[in-house]
Amino acid sequence: MNPLSTFRYRIFQSTTTSFSPFFLFNQKRWKKPVISAQTRLEDRVRDPHFDKLTTHFKKLNIVLKIHSLMTNRKRGSFVSLQLMSRWRNILGLNVTVTSFLQKYPHVFDLFLHPFRRNMCCRITRKMKELMLLEEVVAKRYELDIVMRVKKLLMMSLNGTLHVHALRLIRRELGLPCDFRDSILGKYSDEFRLVDLEIVALVGWDGELGMAHVEKWREREYREKWLSEFETKFAFPINFPTGFKIERGFREKLKTWQRLSYTKPYERKDVKCGGAQRYEKRAVAVLHELLSLTVEKMVEVDQLAHFRRDFAIEVNMREVLLRHPGIFYISTKGNAQTVFLREAYEKGGLVEPNPVYAVRRNMLELVLLGRRKTKQLLAFDEFKENNTVVCKVDEGKREGDWAIQFLEGYEKN
Repeated sequence: MNPLSTFRYRIFQSTTTSFSPFFLFNQKRWKKPVISAQTRLEDRVRDPHFDKLTTHFKKLNIVLKIHSLMTNRKRGSFVSLQLMSRWRNILGLNVTVTSFLQKYPHVFDLFLHPFRRNMCCRITRKMKELMLLEEVVAKRYELDIVMRVKKLLMMSLNGTLHVHALRLIRRELGLPCDFRDSILGKYSDEFRLVDLEIVALVGWDGELGMAHVEKWREREYREKWLSEFETKFAFPINFPTGFKIERGFREKLKTWQRLSYTKPYERKDVKCGGAQRYEKRAVAVLHELLSLTVEKMVEVDQLAHFRRDFAIEVNMREVLLRHPGIFYISTKGNAQTVFLREAYEKGGLVEPNPVYAVRRNMLELVLLGRRKTKQLLAFDEFKENNTVVCKVDEGKREGDWAIQFLEGYEKN
């Protein structure tokens, strides 16, 4: 066969195959983009103030976790750097533990052991004072902590909560480490342990049955002269900078603000009234839970442990992302953290509480980094000019015999 005719036949065959009417139905149809919680999270308008605050609080949490690991060891108030290097995976650090400790000389004091001649670490006196102050403040405002737990139980469907769920947000609620005995067991007239991991409410308190958003509604009704129809079921909305308002969005938002719903402390059937009212109740419950926390923030994964008790049978992350004017989810760090927008202004709480004030001082001490303050310079000069000489008797040594000396040396 002629090569030229063969080439023409191949071209004709390819053209007839591509433009044949039998292949017209094989075209790819346009698919509507899927809108899910992940796409909402990726496409949301980021808020640099909340992201920066999340990064700062993550550093403080790592510092407190190191302190917790150090206090769990009962051999003294210091730990060798060789042992602390094994905690890198536990702390979730991207750098070595020694490098992290050297970044914060106002929090960690690195010193040479006078006898073993190895590098050790201990918490500075200023940080210890702040940690002790937090315990004192929490003890002084213990009734406020009891009120928070009681309101959480009043929001639950059956007046019960899992102790494990409370343990996960223990620090967010300001609860002590032994809250099961010091709070739940101590106030037996308020709480009752049904099981090892379930706490129940003893009696209903009508005075606590008002949500935190009700105060804002009363203020809007009184100061801005708005009608009760506009404020009775409304929420404070603060959109981030750069948020695009599409056509028809304002009308939908206005309709949603006027929509009635079952309030968090009302004993009604939460599933009646349609999907929109059910979702608005979920927004109200999450809004109230964040209002009860110390820093008005909590990790999103920890909220999932309250779904069954609060009768929230929806995707919490999707509900939070669907209302960017009320909540903000920050993805900085290893976990997603949700903030209550109305509670913050200019990087701080609008209405700070005593526990938050102490933690803010801790955070400021951490954020000093390697800055040389007068106190740090004086402490460095003291360590350079004072050498410790100690005689040790030759005899039987039991246990860690240098601990008592180092504790006395720390006081000096």
